[in-house]
Amino acid sequence: MTILCFGEMLLRLTPASGELLMQSPALTVRPGGAETNVAVSLARLGADAAIATVLPDNDLGHAARDEARKHGVDTSRVRFLPGRMGLYFLTPGAVRRPSEVLYDRAGSAFVRHVEEAFDWPTLLQGVEWLHLSGVTPATGPGGSSAALAAVRAAAAGGVKVSFDGNFRGKMWSEWDGDPPSVLRPIMEGANLAFADDRDFALILGRSFSNPDPTQRRRAAAAAAFETWPRLERICCTLRINDSVADQTLSAVMITRDGEHHAAPITLSGVVDRVGGGDAFASGVLHGVARGWADDEALAFGLAAAGLKHSVHGDFNLFNEAQVRAAMAADGFDIRR
Repeated sequence: MTILCFGEMLLRLTPASGELLMQSPALTVRPGGAETNVAVSLARLGADAAIATVLPDNDLGHAARDEARKHGVDTSRVRFLPGRMGLYFLTPGAVRRPSEVLYDRAGSAFVRHVEEAFDWPTLLQGVEWLHLSGVTPATGPGGSSAALAAVRAAAAGGVKVSFDGNFRGKMWSEWDGDPPSVLRPIMEGANLAFADDRDFALILGRSFSNPDPTQRRRAAAAAAFETWPRLERICCTLRINDSVADQTLSAVMITRDGEHHAAPITLSGVVDRVGGGDAFASGVLHGVARGWADDEALAFGLAAAGLKHSVHGDFNLFNEAQVRAAMAADGFDIRR
């Protein structure tokens, strides 16, 4: 049962905690990228996870591929083609200053070649789930075309689709793409969506204005289910920020039959929240793919997201037993 994650793999460059970008000459380099984050997390949870991406045929590209492979991800669908490595710079937040992201991915090997890089009907053979996100179409016309081709091939081949909204306004603003017209046909193929009322308002071109956020989510979910017959589950996390380091995270899953809620978890002393949404998506997808009850899959995804906040880097590095220990709240004592 293969879960194939499709999207651009990046390198992330980060100054030391408490420093601004270029405040000192040192930057830490780590691999990342939304869909690769999901693939790594799935592999560490025990799933048969693979990635499809385009990397530059140079030392950076091969090293990035090796970082995913060492966590158990199947990288046989990675293409190496001319171009540069996509980068992003993360300045970690502190106290009342939020984290900030600067993208440097224009002209990357992925952006240049992704539209023609993959024969999707062939690539999806033996795949049960395809996971992708709104980041890929935001990269430009090629990414938009490739994402739509992948989803349509999946639907035609009986492959289930998991789609994470992951709206990236900075990326869309760099070209003349129209997010609703691009994202709406992609959503038509989704069985599982990680999205909230803001995503659906954007894609559907309508407003969900109830002042009660619960009612907004329900109205948006009802509109989404009415619009897209294939859609079975909608999931999102709910975050309360007391400070950059102190947050409360909960989650909700809405199905055509009702709602499921995961109890809030308190995150004090957050180390790194980047990749938390990808950890949540991988945990939920892992449970859904294995046929768990919706309540269990949702609680597992939330626990995985909570653990991700405890480690540096984009990747969630915990296995299923460790996530279940976090679900049981028995993971705080020293393990001897």
